[in-house]
Amino acid sequence: MNEKQAKLTLGETEISLPVHEGSIGPDVIDITNLYKETHCFTYDPGFTSTGACSSEITYIDGDEGTLLYRGYPIEQLADQGDFLESCYLLLYGELPTFAQKENFVHRITYHTMIHEQMMRFFSGFRRDAHPMAVMVGTVGALSAFYHDSLDIADPHQRMVASLRMIAKMPTIAAMAFKYSIGQPFVYPRNDLDYAANFLHMCFAVPCEEYKVNPVLARAMDRIFILHADHEQNASTSTVRLAGSSGANPFACIAAGIACLWGPAHGGANEAALNMLHEIGSVDRIPEYIKRAKDKNDPFRLMGFGHRVYKNYDPRARIMQKTTHEVLGELGIKDDPLLEVAMELERIALSDEYFVDKKLYPNIDFYSGITLRALGFPTTMFTVLFALARTVGWIAQWKEMVEDPSQKIGRPRQLYTGAPKRDYVSISQRR
Repeated sequence: MNEKQAKLTLGETEISLPVHEGSIGPDVIDITNLYKETHCFTYDPGFTSTGACSSEITYIDGDEGTLLYRGYPIEQLADQGDFLESCYLLLYGELPTFAQKENFVHRITYHTMIHEQMMRFFSGFRRDAHPMAVMVGTVGALSAFYHDSLDIADPHQRMVASLRMIAKMPTIAAMAFKYSIGQPFVYPRNDLDYAANFLHMCFAVPCEEYKVNPVLARAMDRIFILHADHEQNASTSTVRLAGSSGANPFACIAAGIACLWGPAHGGANEAALNMLHEIGSVDRIPEYIKRAKDKNDPFRLMGFGHRVYKNYDPRARIMQKTTHEVLGELGIKDDPLLEVAMELERIALSDEYFVDKKLYPNIDFYSGITLRALGFPTTMFTVLFALARTVGWIAQWKEMVEDPSQKIGRPRQLYTGAPKRDYVSISQRR
């Protein structure tokens, strides 16, 4: 047997644990039989050293600053491809031929509208409801309207549900935006590409013609590509865990959206923009840098550093270029927030404190500025993240369901509560 083994010694007991090698990246120690052989669990809060599954979809090397979709560098996909091509790649494992791409685009376009009765869902929310609250509710409700794609054991129904989610998410997101600003809904335009159609649904109004700026549409498309998947992050793990119970795909994606809403995850770009607003001007940066270095000060620089990347976030480089393209196209030359952002970036890349701690600017640092320039309020930032990440969630869910070894997720714990004790009647308690 040539398989590598790890040895674990626990008291007088020694066991062998199989070591599995990935195609690239670190090996994993298989602890499947650990409890059976030692009566012990592993303890790994935050799952920092735990591989929860095997996957062929996305690879990250945080030390090198590498992100691959199905083996393709994110830089190449964002620069040379488009979002629906990346969607096809994530779902099917290979880049499409011209004919395959045309067919895929047609199938997505066919599903862009939502059931007309779903319009009533929006009027049930308060007018000032956060768009993410609307997204969680309406996406979960899709399962009440599309009964013909709920059987997860049927490959055809799984694919129909996947296409529906990718196609309808921009429509739902745009409607959530329109509802939040009190404007009428704009129906999808299937003659436009994916990103242009989304911008049209967001910013067109019935009383006048709206022409989508191709530079802005390309920037939106690139933002979607950069956010399409990111390995086993919190929301993706949530989708997989929900899916492991056999829940329908719409419910699983709704669970992912709820998880993404957290400020430590999908809300980070909103938090980064709010921080830039708080700093306000370049001359106030030294004050905030000093606060960031003070371990007794609760202030933290948002948009710097990453849980996985210990090098420059590869998506941030692309996003920085996109930010300048958008601001240039819109004629925004003297944006105070951009000036603050650029100076913060310069300091982070040269200051010994940030360099030693590897607090490099991440994608959230730039995406908030870009989305604001496109005309989106901060409350919509995480909605756009969810829109883009839907294809990654769907691909991960589909991979999990089709894995013959998958079983319901059931983490264990280190119990630190009271030991077993007997019930005492209330009259005898002191």
